[in-house]
Formats: sequence, structure tokens, C-alpha cells
Amino acid sequence: MKASDLFVQSLENEGVEYIFAVPGEENLDLLQSIKDSSIQLILCRHEQGAGFMAATYGRLNGNPGVCMATLGPGATNLVTPAAYAQLGGMPLMMITGQKPIKKSKQARFQIIDVVDMMRPVTKFTKSITHANNIPSLIRESFRIATAEKPGAVHLELPEDVARETTDEALFQPETIDYPIASKSSLEKAVKMISAAKAPLVLIGAGANRKKNCDALTQFIDQTGFYFFTTQMGKGVIDERHPKYMGTAALSSDDFLHQGIEEADLIINIGHDVIEKPPFFMKHGGKQVIHINYHPSEIDAVYFPQLNVVGDIFQSITLLGSMLNKESLADTPFFAEVKTKVTKHLSKYFEDTRFPMLPQRLVNILRENLGEKDVVSLDNGIYKLWFARNYPAYSHNTLLLDNALATMGAGLPSAMAVNLLHPEKKSVAVVGDGGFMMNSQELETAMRLGLNLTVIILNDSAYGMIKWKQEDLALDDFGLDYKNPDFVQYAQSYGANGYRAESDAHFQEILKTCLRKDGVHLIDLPVDYSLNHEILNVLLKNK
Repeated sequence: MKASDLFVQSLENEGVEYIFAVPGEENLDLLQSIKDSSIQLILCRHEQGAGFMAATYGRLNGNPGVCMATLGPGATNLVTPAAYAQLGGMPLMMITGQKPIKKSKQARFQIIDVVDMMRPVTKFTKSITHANNIPSLIRESFRIATAEKPGAVHLELPEDVARETTDEALFQPETIDYPIASKSSLEKAVKMISAAKAPLVLIGAGANRKKNCDALTQFIDQTGFYFFTTQMGKGVIDERHPKYMGTAALSSDDFLHQGIEEADLIINIGHDVIEKPPFFMKHGGKQVIHINYHPSEIDAVYFPQLNVVGDIFQSITLLGSMLNKESLADTPFFAEVKTKVTKHLSKYFEDTRFPMLPQRLVNILRENLGEKDVVSLDNGIYKLWFARNYPAYSHNTLLLDNALATMGAGLPSAMAVNLLHPEKKSVAVVGDGGFMMNSQELETAMRLGLNLTVIILNDSAYGMIKWKQEDLALDDFGLDYKNPDFVQYAQSYGANGYRAESDAHFQEILKTCLRKDGVHLIDLPVDYSLNHEILNVLLKNK
């Protein structure tokens, strides 16, 4: 059997449905093998777009998304998606081509050490030097990519290896069962929780797995504890829950942090060091129980007194069954904080000024989208408003990146959502800066016949950096630019383009876009004038 055929059969054996790709000449044998397989090739317009789509597939599906690029510049363009998946806990498999490694005819043309380049941003990276190694390396790559914490892996397939013949057999995927936390650690957790006067639950990125949702909801219902989330922990529990206090989108000073400061015990479920903890520990201060697949990483502001290490689902289920519900503390103070948070967050929901406030957009989208519909965010100041103000009703219905926090991923992510879940409305909310970094994928969306709505928040500037610039009392300099006509830009791809002229007009356009099939782009002027006043001044001086 030809090695490239075996490679593709190994991918099929892992359940791969799509390969997001910008192929090059070094991938042609693999491309031919994909043509004759059950895998659908999604041809993209930039390797970043391909990588972001594959990473989002992994985030939503739980199995690694797969992307492919050529050597040299094709591979370097995958570095950002690799870091995006690696830091964000998204299983991603990257495949790159390479010149023949046994007999080169082109000297060093386009050749860089891709494996070494990928090493800092992946869990595993390797060049395949013999066709017989293909099945084992693919099985190992997929195992590593999905093991906690999920992340990125990379395999390089040189041209000459792809053309070899082999009769190696496939490796069947196996199920990994994570260890259950020790009885002693669970008993210690019970004692700490029972002794606490103001326990508070934090749900972080590591808990954001589909199987944990019901267990965590049951735990909160059983204990009556109030809970809050990090940005990447949103939606694990329906945020309409009466015990939901809010999302810690800022490091400190928000209304939510008044509750955190009063807690004497934080039950921290799924904390990931990528997201800095939204509380700062002091020796002799509040206690912390760290519940995760792995022990905590200790630093100056995070040093839990107890680690409960094991499968989160099992840990929470067992812990809930061991607690004496009658002896748990009542925490009316947290109810007061929740009321303050809710009042503060909804303050501008009905403000119809135009250009539109991001808080108003959050409210309009929440009112127009269903429980399972998905909003994909790019990276910008609006991400903070969505994290704080947009209640997620279900797991993975607000896709944001608070790990690498890269620009350019919003549109590709929304495309992957519609590809995987055509029954759900898919909306991308992107800044004008982030949109232009991968706007060419509109052509891919049109070619695939996708249905999605893209809302461009247009302020003709890098708005988040301007917000930071103002907070530091620096000059307003170097962050403004001019945009193309986004309506004509969308129409040039065959998409539908709209420009909102008022609050009522935007709502009318949005309803039309959500009702109709096709790719829709809305140019929405945004008013960021309150960013500094609220996030930098009001919250610090409240």
C-alpha cells in the first residue's frame, strides 16, 4: 500500500471527517489519497483560517480537528493556530509536507526545521521518516491531542516517505479512563467545605467539558453554593441559574469581586494557569481547593491548600454525595452581590444611542438567539462586554479565547460551528481589525454554502489597545486606520452586505440575517466611549 493511502486510512480510522487545508506541492500525494477517501477536504484561503477552523472543530467535537499545509511558509502560518489550540485546550492535529529527506534535489529551498519550530507550541511534534511508522504515530498523536489538557500535535510527512509502500496494520483507538481522586483528598475537601462560612465555587476552563455540565449543575443544586466562572468556563452551567453570580472578565475591581473577597473558601474547579485566577491569595487568607485533572501549578498568587486530582466528573459527583447538605453554610451576602452585578450589567441594555454601545449589542443578540445558538468572538474590547454581560445558556455557545487571545479567529470559528452544527444559528462578532486578518475566508464560506451572520464592530481603530492607552494616560496615537466599504467587500464575494444606520435598523437587519440562509455581513458602527469610564474609573472607584 502507498504510504499516503495508509496515512489517510489511519485518519479515517480515528474518525476524521474533515481536513482544513491550503495544500502545496509537497502534499500532492496526500491530496490524491484524500480524494479517494471518505474525508472531506475543506480548501481554505489561508493556513491560519484552516488552523482556526480545525481547532474550533476540536473544541466543539472533542476529537482533534485536522488541518494541512505545505512546508516553509505554509507551516509557519500554522504556528498561531497551534498556539491558539495549545493554550486554549483544543485538540488539533496539524500535518505539514516536506521535501524528500533521503535524496534532496533542491538544496535548502523553503526548508526550515518545522518540527523544532512547532515544539514550543505543541504537545507532540515529529517528522515521519519511514512509512511503517505512520499508523503508530497517528494513533499516538491523536491520543496525546485529546488527553487532558487537550492541545495541538504535529506530524511532518516528507514527499519521498509519502510515496513509499508499506503493509503496516492500523492501530485501533482506545478509550482513556482518568484516575479517580483519592479518598483521602475527597475527605479533606469535605472537612474544609463543611467548616467554611462563605464557600464559593469557581468554574474554569479545565471544567469546560460536555460530560461535566450535568455533574456541576447537580453539585450546585445539591449544595446551594453560589458560583462564578472565568471567561472560558462560561456556559458549563446554564447562567440563568439562580446561584450564578457572574463571570470574572476582569482581574479585579468588578462588582463580582466583592463576593470573591468575602469568600473564605474557593472551590476552584478546572482552573487553568492560562487564565490567571480572578482572585489573589495571601498567606493566612482565604483557602482554596483545587479540583482538576492535574495538580495545581504554584505561584505567588495561587497556592491551593488542597489538590483533588482526578477526573473532574467523578470528583464532583463523589464530593456531592459525601457532603452533609444540612451542615453547609448559608451565604445571603452572595445574593446581595448577585443583585448588584445584575443591576450593573443591565444598565445600558436599553440604551438606543447610535453608534451602538457593545452592552446594547449583547442584549439584542441574547434576545434574538436560541439556547443552543452560538456566538463566536474574535479578540477585542467587546470580548470583555460579552464575557461579563452575555449569559450563556449552554455549553460552548459563547466561543471566546482568553488563552492566546489572538485576533483573526472569529470568522473561521463561526464557519466551523455552522459546518458541524447546521441546525444552530452561527454568529461571528468581530472587530474591524480582527476581521481583516482573515476576511478572505468569506470566499470559503460562500463556496461551502454556509449559513452565518458576521457582525463587524466598526470603530476604525484597534479599540482594546486604545482603551489600555487611555487607562495609562498616554497620548492617543498610532492605533487608528481606515476600513474598506464592508458592504461592497461582502458583496464582492457574493455574500449579503448591510450597513446599520440606527438601533432599530440594526435589529431589523439582524432578524433578516438570522431568518435567511446564506452568508450575511453587517457593518455596525460601535461606540466605545464608555469603556474607560466604566472599566477603568467606575469599577475602581465604586
